[in-house]
Amino acid sequence: MIGLGTRWAFGSEPPARLSAAFAAAIRDVEAGISGARAQPPAGSWTLTWLEGRPVAESDVETAAGVAVVTEDPVSGAPGVTFQP
Repeated sequence: MIGLGTRWAFGSEPPARLSAAFAAAIRDVEAGISGARAQPPAGSWTLTWLEGRPVAESDVETAAGVAVVTEDPVSGAPGVTFQP
């Protein structure tokens, strides 16, 4: 089941309902992307919920694709992948 989520600007604070570890993973992705550019990128994140777990997808294009942050269903640890 997919739950409705929210959008927020790249570089702004993630929604408070996300765990501290998940929000930190998002900020790490942003720092990596922003550090590779002369100017901060303009874009946003989209947060949805899949089977009760958060999925945050950036719309900022990188050479590796767009960043997707998910939560491991067993450990609860956030993970980052890049999808073309």
